This record gives sequence, C-alpha cells and structure tokens, in this order.
Amino acid sequence: MKIATFNINGIKARINALPAWLDEAQPDVALLQEIKSVDEGFPREIFEDRGYQVETHGQKSFNGVAILSKLPLEDISRGLPGDADDEQARWIEATVMGDTPIRVCGLYLPNGNPVPGPKYDYKLAWMQRLHARAQTLLAAEEPFLMAGDYNIIPQDEDARRPEAWQEDALARPESRAAYRRLLNLGFTEAFRARTPGPEHYSFWDYQAGAWNRDDGIRIDHFLLSPQCADLLLDCQIDKHIRGLEKPSDHVPVWVELAA
Repeated sequence: MKIATFNINGIKARINALPAWLDEAQPDVALLQEIKSVDEGFPREIFEDRGYQVETHGQKSFNGVAILSKLPLEDISRGLPGDADDEQARWIEATVMGDTPIRVCGLYLPNGNPVPGPKYDYKLAWMQRLHARAQTLLAAEEPFLMAGDYNIIPQDEDARRPEAWQEDALARPESRAAYRRLLNLGFTEAFRARTPGPEHYSFWDYQAGAWNRDDGIRIDHFLLSPQCADLLLDCQIDKHIRGLEKPSDHVPVWVELAA
C-alpha cells in the first residue's frame, strides 16, 4: 500500500499539478493539506474519475485537509478531539481497508508564528491535543499512522540554514520538545528510519530563490505506530514534483507498506 502526504497550498492553484502527480505516482491513498476550499467547493469529480474516494474537511480560503483513497474507507472522522470550539480544519482520519486495515490520520499542524503570541500558544495547545489523540490510538495496538505538514523542523540537519530558523515557531525549543514527546510515545519517523543525514527537504519558500539554492526544510512527516512500522518497506520524498508547472511550496512524501 502506497500512502502519500502532500501540502498542495490551494486546490485551485494546483488543479493541474495535483492530478499530474497522482497519475505519475499512483498512490493508493493521498493525504492532502491546505486545500483552502469548503467541502462543497472541492473538485471531487477530477479525483473520483481516477478511482479515488474523496473525503474532505474544508474551510473557506484557509487550512483544510482531505483523504483520497483507491481503497474503501471506513470510520471517517473530522476534527482533532480536545477542543469543541476549534473551528480550524486541520485533522481528518479514516481506516483504509486494504489487506491489512490501516488507520490514517491526515494533519496540518499550526505554523505558530509570530513567536511569542496567541498563534504560538495555539500551536503548542494543538500539539498537546495531538499527543492525547496519539495515546488513545496507540492504546488500541493496531496499525496506524499520522502524516502531513507538521510545521516542525525536528533537528538542525533538517534545514539547509538552521541558524535562520532558530527563533521561528517551526524550530523553537518548545516546538521541538513537543514533537519529541510525541515520538517518544513509541512512533517511528518513517523517513529517518530509511534515510539518515542532511540535505533532505520537503519545503522551499517561493521567495529569495530558495528552490534554486536548495534552501529547504523538512517539515512533512510520517509517524508510524509500532504495528505500522513493522509493515514499512520504504519512504521517499518526491522532490522532482517541484519542477511541475505552478508547483506547491511543498513536495509529496510517501511510504510503502506491506499492507
């Protein structure tokens, strides 16, 4: 089973690039972030015509997450538990019914800038809710993964210029500590399990020639439960997708599971 995550930075802007990538990469499941569309405005037919079931959790102009799946989906839920007043569309989960059912959680973790301030407080509070949800899912002792745009640079090696990010919400000590607490529950970070070392990135800013200078950061991650990690075959970053017409500032990351 091939599962990908991709922050598309707006479905309208990526209306050609996203289908082109799907046709090339052929993921069984794609977890999308920043669709920037209400549910009824998402162009479902483009993806349904390619054999995908489409489930969205949208929001006008901002945020929004989605699951595209060629396999049946069951027990779909929207919104990260823990705050009934949170109106930001950043979480969707479902069980993918392959040979081995896999619970997939697609997330778009808050950016948190500027620091300090209410946006950063929201980021850390959201990560506490994520930690609690992860504990609940781990208790079931079944294969599941949490994937998406975490807006976290885990270590200095995950940035071309780590010094430029020291005071940014993506690399602040509090952000990294919250991410480590999550990992320490027993998750495997799929990309690092397969590929050590620096110079592997999933995001390049549109400005200041970041792409041409490979001035990137790695912020799109797959965290696998122990039962899911046992199924891991591979994890890669589709860096070449940045060369498509009207690319996102992110590129897809995918895992291959023996499921």
